[in-house]
Amino acid sequence: MTAAAATPVHTPVSTSLADSFAGTWLLLRFMARCDRVRLGVWTASVVGLWLYCATAFTTVYADAAERQQRAELMGTPASILMTGPGYGTDNYTVGAMFANEMVLWIVIVLAVMSIGEVVRHTRAEEESSRSELVRAAVVGRHAPALAAMLLVVAANLVIALLSALVLVTISGLSIGGTTVMLGGTVLTALVFAAVASVTCQLTPHSRGASGLAMGVLGAMVLVRGAGDIQRQHGSALSWVSPIAWTQQTRVFVDTRTWPLALSVVAVVVLLAVAVVLAGHRDFGAGMFAERRGRPHAHRLLRSPLALAWRQQRTALAWWTVGTVVMWLATGTYLKDIGPMLQDMSKDSEFVSQVFGEQDLSYAFVSLMMLFAGLVALGYGLAAVARARTEETAGRAEYVLATPVSRGRWLAAQLLVAGAGAAVLVVTAGLALAAGAYSVGAHDPHVGTYAAAAGVYLPAVGVVLGVAAAVYAWAPRWTAVSWAFLVLGFVVGMFAELLRVPGVVQRLSPLWWVPRLPAEAMAWPPTVGLAVVALAAFAVAFVGFTRRDIPVT
Repeated sequence: MTAAAATPVHTPVSTSLADSFAGTWLLLRFMARCDRVRLGVWTASVVGLWLYCATAFTTVYADAAERQQRAELMGTPASILMTGPGYGTDNYTVGAMFANEMVLWIVIVLAVMSIGEVVRHTRAEEESSRSELVRAAVVGRHAPALAAMLLVVAANLVIALLSALVLVTISGLSIGGTTVMLGGTVLTALVFAAVASVTCQLTPHSRGASGLAMGVLGAMVLVRGAGDIQRQHGSALSWVSPIAWTQQTRVFVDTRTWPLALSVVAVVVLLAVAVVLAGHRDFGAGMFAERRGRPHAHRLLRSPLALAWRQQRTALAWWTVGTVVMWLATGTYLKDIGPMLQDMSKDSEFVSQVFGEQDLSYAFVSLMMLFAGLVALGYGLAAVARARTEETAGRAEYVLATPVSRGRWLAAQLLVAGAGAAVLVVTAGLALAAGAYSVGAHDPHVGTYAAAAGVYLPAVGVVLGVAAAVYAWAPRWTAVSWAFLVLGFVVGMFAELLRVPGVVQRLSPLWWVPRLPAEAMAWPPTVGLAVVALAAFAVAFVGFTRRDIPVT
């Protein structure tokens, strides 16, 4: 009797493009539910900023003469670097004010939000192995990436629609111009979301993907600024940056929509690249091969401080490089900025009110040090939030299972965050001095730059201490600490222009910092900030030793 050979049964595997996106709608709903609070905060913050500026611009600058005085200030190199190419300054309408002064900052905010959402729902999920469980169901290979991108599109559109309602009803802007301006900000944000989709394919780690995407964003901000300074209304270099594509629409001045097509093309191309890369890498891996590690840990890594430093050093390096480039370039304008502002103040009452009777070069240095403090806050808050990430990922629990106390582990995380923030502040001051000295601007002395930067350290410590205390006592509310960065920016940059109430200004620790070298050193508030910072850190350590780890 002859036994029939068993014929193996092969289950056909579909490779169609449609199947690779199966489950997208279900994942989109799940992502939206998970991030409903997070995205709600982003939406309220951006729309609230538009609302406040709409109210302030229409009341503070209700007169055309006042707006024209404001336009004179926007023509300075520093203003062009930090705002835009300056279309419409010869007839500065409210719409031109929004397009020229707000678009850059709104784009940066939306881009940061978009990058974070894409990385959070793709590379971070893959890194934690949760995506592997999801992919075990009827979910296509590219479904998580498409769902994340659709979530970003929906979030940006909701923000744009609500913002448009505010600008049209309160500021009286035209619907067409408002649509072009806000549509441009959304498209630019989507470009950087697509950039994040590509970086997620390059590295197996979420922090690496975020760092690369943020680095591209920072580089494009610098390229746009450098290009706009070279020539009035932008140069060829400006067009390298997607940010310029929105600003070059000349909205509310001589509106043209064709530059927005560049953003659409960039999004399509970048997403296509991301799809191709995703199809040529292993699940859980990146296109960049990881180096082989040592068979045994180096003795310098056998501590929680060394581990925290190793996790944060790459991010700090990129933040430092960006800071050096930004402040070194800005320092080269110090030789001419003083006389330029002095001439403007003779003819403009507005400029005189902004800078007062103080040395205008010193006032400019003070302003740049305020920006340095804000940059340090951004890094420090992200570094403190890293402790929360280590806890939710389960790695903190593994470390604490060894002979490492809670206090020692938290101290390592906070020490790296605080030291990194201090490095950024001091680096900005020294880079600004180096740029000034390179063009022959030897006043003030380099020690003055260092002092003007160092005086921000206690205020930065207060914010980081409060963020650490929030994380220690209520870890789910850690993200609320970012409100200090928003408050510091609004108070530092727009308090006088938008007539922010004094009570609100005092809520920002940066408000208490003496503006060296334009103002004299004030020791009482500086010492007070240092005491508050120490107290906040003490509260953080007490809270961290009294709660469950991880929080369930």
